[in-house]
Amino acid sequence: MNDRVTVAIEGGVADVRLVRADKMNALDDAMFNALIETGERLKSERGVRAVVISGEGRAFCAGLDMGNFQRMGARDPERSAAGRLSTRTNGIANRPQYAVWVWREVPVPVIAAVHGVAFGGGFQLMLGADMRYAAPDTRLSIMEIKWGLVPDMAGTQIMRHLVRDDIVRELTYTGRIFTAEEGERFGLITRLCADPRADALATAREIAGKSPDAVRAAKRLLNAAPLVTAADGLMAESVEQESLGGKPNQIEAVMANLEKRVPRFSD
Repeated sequence: MNDRVTVAIEGGVADVRLVRADKMNALDDAMFNALIETGERLKSERGVRAVVISGEGRAFCAGLDMGNFQRMGARDPERSAAGRLSTRTNGIANRPQYAVWVWREVPVPVIAAVHGVAFGGGFQLMLGADMRYAAPDTRLSIMEIKWGLVPDMAGTQIMRHLVRDDIVRELTYTGRIFTAEEGERFGLITRLCADPRADALATAREIAGKSPDAVRAAKRLLNAAPLVTAADGLMAESVEQESLGGKPNQIEAVMANLEKRVPRFSD
């Protein structure tokens, strides 16, 4: 796509790569823009059924670029005016938040393949995915406290649905570095993998072989589940199921199973 993020689409799987390897894929303004543009593109890209996001080089993402920290220290006038973080630029989010939140809005499953480090903003970017595959020795940290800051790229809103409250607090207050093995025990990492990207792409291809209508409906239900009452959640299940039953892709799923063949779904 540009010098920050590339996208290759094959077999219904979008392979999204952060390609600022010389800076360990650190988040600068251009990276924020590229992540948002990529997510927005994939929200409407016909034929995409699953997404894998990974980092090129030594790391998934080392967090905020040091130049951004220097501008904070200098009280950059752009930041104090049009660049205020309290300004909503993308629905409920500001621009840095939306670089993470947009992956929740992509209507198909997103898998983060994580290696090296995922610190600060990089850690929160990882959280925006539906699932997180990581190499066991990957180092993770909610590092904002080191710089006198708080996690502010949607991390607090996503972590509270993944991890016990006291663990979130300990990791946030201390900023300590921990491995993906510990992260898996906490519930932050879905699966430990020797080759996270290869395994994530394999899972994405498996998902891409399922009914795209059902997968998208499942993501809508699971996204909404923490936000609605039980009554509304049960109704949402019924509405989604009624919208799927008897449609061409649902019939094709049944027939492919009965005939013991690979299904041929339409997008």
